Amino acid sequence: MTVIQISFPCIENCSKCELCKQIEQLQNSKIKTYVDDRIAEFKNICLSDKKELFLEMCFCILTANFNAMRAIQIQEQIGIDFIILSQEDLARKLKDVGYRFPNIRAQYICESRKHYHTLREKILSFSYTEQKLLRTWLVKNIKGLGLKEASHFLRNIGYEHCAIIDFHIIDLLVSYGIIERPKNLTKKRYEEVELILEKIAHIQGVNLAELDLYLWYLETGKILK
Repeated sequence: MTVIQISFPCIENCSKCELCKQIEQLQNSKIKTYVDDRIAEFKNICLSDKKELFLEMCFCILTANFNAMRAIQIQEQIGIDFIILSQEDLARKLKDVGYRFPNIRAQYICESRKHYHTLREKILSFSYTEQKLLRTWLVKNIKGLGLKEASHFLRNIGYEHCAIIDFHIIDLLVSYGIIERPKNLTKKRYEEVELILEKIAHIQGVNLAELDLYLWYLETGKILK
């Protein structure tokens, strides 16, 4: 992937790149209220409740290469069964509710149960300024969480400084001429795009969690989790 080294004229002479202009329009509309409300919901989630924390992680495992809205519905349908079913029964239930990758994701979720009782303490062992170190730990230790999924999980439990980069975000950045479409998203390339998103967030006076919701809305017309 070639990352276009754009200068972001809005930093240099107060004129805005087209993507920043679109985000600013949303910031001055009712969408800001929806974004603010959703961010407040994330901050209220579950660091005090190990069950809710684990179920949120299961949701993020489900989202890899899968529709986010359907993953939300499946998370609600399965609920506590993510914690108590055997791997075989969980795979069967995922298949019954129409999940695309029932066997491998059931395996990942069941393997991740070894962290069920310690996940909250491990997360809190990292300071709030160490979010990317925490993300690295999640990717290394939780099967099924790549950089995107781990960033998604952290955002959904109230963290603000990791970018959630999926094909929706890539499509949007490509459409505004900010990057060229990558053939694949390696760790290095993920971090290159993340740096660009950090610049955009700085320009717009938002954090990466808020920026993701604005970008997701621009691309899909929805604000999910």
